[in-house]
Amino acid sequence: MALIKSVRGFTPEIGEDTFLADNATIIGDTHIGKGCSIWFNAVLRGDVNTIRIGNHVNIQDGAVLHTLYQKSVIEIGDYVSVGHNVTIHGAKICDYALVGMGATVLDGAVVGSGAIIAANALVLSNTVVPPNTIWAGVPAKQVKEVSPEQAREINQKIAHNYAMYASWYE
Repeated sequence: MALIKSVRGFTPEIGEDTFLADNATIIGDTHIGKGCSIWFNAVLRGDVNTIRIGNHVNIQDGAVLHTLYQKSVIEIGDYVSVGHNVTIHGAKICDYALVGMGATVLDGAVVGSGAIIAANALVLSNTVVPPNTIWAGVPAKQVKEVSPEQAREINQKIAHNYAMYASWYE
């Protein structure tokens, strides 16, 4: 059973039909929408500030979400995929975006709707990633544009696949 822990008077809120892997950790001021999946060894640490996750989001194995005390929060929109071993620290990830495996997105960054952050990319603090673009590298830079339809199709497919994967664990 996932570790769900209250801290500083905040208790995590988990939306209906959300899958929590046995060793996922959900702490404090964390709000997860409906139809999400939080996978093995993922840590959503809302102890020092707020984490808000939309609907149909998948936070994959080993991801870490955290914030800066009294400075940054995490906002994740709907149909977002957060890959294996991603670190998101105090950033905003908009609807239908994808953060690839091993990527890091730092405080104050905004990843636009339909944007794709490539595997192992480093999105520096306060970077604004425009919608429907692909960013890669260390530090991350724009490498390509994608159509809104392509971005939505990719991310809806991944979100639906992760909902299917989660159903295997019921």
